[in-house]
Amino acid sequence: MATPRRLTLECSTCGGPHPHRLLNREEEAAAKRQLGLRATYDFWICENVVDTDTGAQCRTMRRYVAVKPFPKPVKLLPPD
Repeated sequence: MATPRRLTLECSTCGGPHPHRLLNREEEAAAKRQLGLRATYDFWICENVVDTDTGAQCRTMRRYVAVKPFPKPVKLLPPD
């Protein structure tokens, strides 16, 4: 069975269940560079809108089974 690309998961930054999605290819490459990891296929990114005026999203990364995979929350940097 395939994993859905969007799920409602707990966000360590927003504090509650919010929509998350799997990273796309460009975001996976950026996350690998940012974190110095070789694989990021199991990372999910929070899509919760934190600023309704600008539409800015939370963008905190997590793994499916780990709400807090890092000591401090890690946000994927916005695209250039």
